[in-house]
Amino acid sequence: MRFRTSLTAGLLAAAALGTTPLLTASANADAPPRAERTAKAEGAAKAAEFKDDFDGPEGSAVDKSKWQLETGDNVNNHERQYYTSGTDNAALDGKGNLVITAKKENPGNYDCWYGKCEYTSARLNTAGTFKTTYGHAEARMKITQGKGMWPAFWMLGEDIGSAGWPACGEIDVMENVGHEPGTVHGTIHGPGYSGGEGIGAGYTLPDGQKFADDFHTFAVDWSPEKITWSVDGKEYQTRTPADLGGDKWVFDHPFYMILNLAVGGDWPGDPDGDTKFPQQLVVDYVHVTGGN
Repeated sequence: MRFRTSLTAGLLAAAALGTTPLLTASANADAPPRAERTAKAEGAAKAAEFKDDFDGPEGSAVDKSKWQLETGDNVNNHERQYYTSGTDNAALDGKGNLVITAKKENPGNYDCWYGKCEYTSARLNTAGTFKTTYGHAEARMKITQGKGMWPAFWMLGEDIGSAGWPACGEIDVMENVGHEPGTVHGTIHGPGYSGGEGIGAGYTLPDGQKFADDFHTFAVDWSPEKITWSVDGKEYQTRTPADLGGDKWVFDHPFYMILNLAVGGDWPGDPDGDTKFPQQLVVDYVHVTGGN
């Protein structure tokens, strides 16, 4: 989502949680038997697999063993929403979907960078629950529409707490700004190529179609020194270190995932009188396979 280091110190703390190794190396200096090595390899593969189909009763919260909700505003992008916890802005619909809802309200009398907040929404991450280096990351979603809306599915380097942004790296699998209803963007950010200088491309639906009219699948295939983006299985860009003009490629370590629905900001602009609320980002599933 362009320039966004963190919402609050809480995100850095969350990122720090994600640095705990999923597997602990054996203290025994001797090489383990083949069966033990195989078991460990299989365990590592399982650790890098993620699946959430958002099954559950209507109105229930997301699985806390997979997701954590961030709270607060985001002055970095001059967004207008306050991200809340609980189920007011992020809940299952009972039909196999997660629904992230942006509302024009301020029931908690929240304070934002610009004064009293005008909107609420939700932002979820896997910083303390799941990380991967490489693999196929995919989400099937029906996004919002209207000026000022900014849905995103993206990934941050788990070392954001120590390295900071953009040195930690960022992979934007999918972003949409509401005034471009038929186009989504995929971008990488790192040292020397961040914010408005991020490296990426857009994908536009044919024949004037809008992404908000139906579900679409957004994915990246991430391997050493190569990231490829696709929409509905159609690849539309690939990035490698050769695209960086000599800047550092920082996509060689664990990343965690984020889903959010922002309102307003430097890129999409603020909502106008034609933007209807509430707005809903409907997520059918998030899957990661083939990671390390």
